[in-house]
Amino acid sequence: MTAQQPFLSKRTPTNAAHAGPIVFAFYLVPDFTMLAFTSAIEALRLANRVLGYKAFNWRLVSDGGGTVRASCGLSMPTDSYLALERKCLFGTDRPSMAIICADENVEEYSNKSLEAWLRECKHRGIDVGALGTGTYVLAKAGLLANKRCTIHWEKLPGFAERFSGTVPNTSIYEIDGGIWTCAGGSAPFDMMLHLIEREFGEQTAAGICELALVERVRAPGERQRLPLSRRCGILNETVIKAIQLMELHLTELLSMDDLAASLDLSRRQIERLFRRELDCSPVRYYRQLRLERARLLLTQSTMPIVDIAVACGFISASHFSKCYRETNGTSPQEARKTRLRPAQHPVAAGPAIANVKLPGQTFVEAA
Repeated sequence: MTAQQPFLSKRTPTNAAHAGPIVFAFYLVPDFTMLAFTSAIEALRLANRVLGYKAFNWRLVSDGGGTVRASCGLSMPTDSYLALERKCLFGTDRPSMAIICADENVEEYSNKSLEAWLRECKHRGIDVGALGTGTYVLAKAGLLANKRCTIHWEKLPGFAERFSGTVPNTSIYEIDGGIWTCAGGSAPFDMMLHLIEREFGEQTAAGICELALVERVRAPGERQRLPLSRRCGILNETVIKAIQLMELHLTELLSMDDLAASLDLSRRQIERLFRRELDCSPVRYYRQLRLERARLLLTQSTMPIVDIAVACGFISASHFSKCYRETNGTSPQEARKTRLRPAQHPVAAGPAIANVKLPGQTFVEAA
């Protein structure tokens, strides 16, 4: 293992080459997401190539050593294990940053030794980070109290309800007090580029982008999801603004009159716009947004169904259950019992939502 070096505010090729590499310890949760993991690793590898020496080094860590299977089916051999990493914290082999690579079902993952290691890292001045759903692990370890953080947009509703003391947002990555979190997918590449640029300058980051065929370094506050105009094929700016207002008021609902007034339009004008652009009424579209949020909470949290109903703007659990069954063909109770996964191929929408263009993914029951 290579001795770690503390992060500097700015390095130059002359002093950094003699200081030794910055070392990352990537902890792999079983069924971790390969895209997020390799995005981070490749940014560091390309940095070494651009700089012409090993400025960054990394090792892979698991609970007990050996290989860890990714969600895509590939297995990754690891270099270290938790018990050894905890000993390394007292020596020259301690990492500069410990990063968690997790999976889609991270809500069910629990490892007290891992959480203790993360707390020890933070206590000893070592930065900690998370790729995508790994933010859940940092929160379980008690490291995100009153901290800004981010997580994949699909996991955000359940995370925010479960860890109310955190400050989650929908940016692609967030840095707060030595805690680095990102939304997963390709966002780890951007987060690492930010770190590399901070340490070695803009030219180094630009060189990495050239090699990776990446147009630019995305800023932390950039949105995770595509704009509505591209996501749903909506071009009318008024409809886009109306949907954005709906998304901001999924618990305390806006009346259609208030929505129209916010856009300086009449209720009749709003209804005509939605009919023309989306082939549905604004009331129906609003309800679909709330039901989509409810589906995420049902499958990602242990919130009582009555609390989910309230969190999604329904007047009662019975009203929520009726609307959910009409739209999805199943009750909230049944949906909670069945784990859902994203469909690999588009599937036809049911008759209740066939003409509604929702911003969320289509989901099917796992086999």
